[in-house]
Amino acid sequence: MEITDSIAGVPIRLTAERWLHIVENHDEVAGYYDEVLETVANPDIIVPGYGGSLIAVRSLGQLRHLCVIYREVSRSDGFIVTAYFCRKIDRRKAIWKRT
Repeated sequence: MEITDSIAGVPIRLTAERWLHIVENHDEVAGYYDEVLETVANPDIIVPGYGGSLIAVRSLGQLRHLCVIYREVSRSDGFIVTAYFCRKIDRRKAIWKRT
């Protein structure tokens, strides 16, 4: 299990079970373990997800973004739900942007 801090300072866990889920469902992310953790810690933008989750987004090129869905359960605990690549991000919905 690895832990990284979100921009809000909440420790976010990436468990072996979650990593296995990610690579089984999004095999293109398999070589991006460190980048997944770095995206939560140092995103370009954060957009709201469903049910209170957050989506940290990091650009890896003009049309390639790493999206990491995570949940902050409390001020001292959170976890990564999944991660995937996407081509477009609706930046208008951003709740946080790197300045």
